[in-house]
Amino acid sequence: MWRHFEAGRTLIAREQGDRDLHLIVAGAVRVTSYSPGGRETSFRDLCAGTSFGELSALDGRPRSADVIALKPGLLASMPSAAFRALLQQEWAVNERVLLRLTDLARSLIDRVVDLSTLSVQQRVCLELLRLARASDAAGNEVRIEPAPKHADLANLVSSYREQVTRELSALTRAGVLARQDGALVVRDLDRLKQIASRPLAH
Repeated sequence: MWRHFEAGRTLIAREQGDRDLHLIVAGAVRVTSYSPGGRETSFRDLCAGTSFGELSALDGRPRSADVIALKPGLLASMPSAAFRALLQQEWAVNERVLLRLTDLARSLIDRVVDLSTLSVQQRVCLELLRLARASDAAGNEVRIEPAPKHADLANLVSSYREQVTRELSALTRAGVLARQDGALVVRDLDRLKQIASRPLAH
């Protein structure tokens, strides 16, 4: 089944009964979750060429997270039974799914370690480094465009917007970051890496 979606739309909701596998043909989505008090924690962003919903398609249990559209796009959905049959028939597909689930498990382990052992400042620096790598820029100065919203960064590092704002301000005062025409400029990528491993004194 093919389905167009608009930005901001909830594509699947936690505890939902849907069990289909969803392939992102175009657009981008965010995998996130909300606490009973409404606090959001974001896990990862996915773009065209990736998929979501594998866990429920495989084990038949309710969804473990919400998926929200970041950009308009197109989904192709495959029923759970068809997905499992495909895995049985095609080893190449089976192997790719296993590798994807392995990558997911490793990334979640890394996230748990980060949340357990790193300060908010270090987690913010690591997220900025991830965004810098995604920009495909070379050299020690990287332009992240558009500048990430403080609330989005807070959701990604499991913190509060006010804390993230304070950390970004400290990095700006230290000469590591700068705002420029709607972009966030990492002026010293090496210094950002150092701070990620050793917190900067405020």
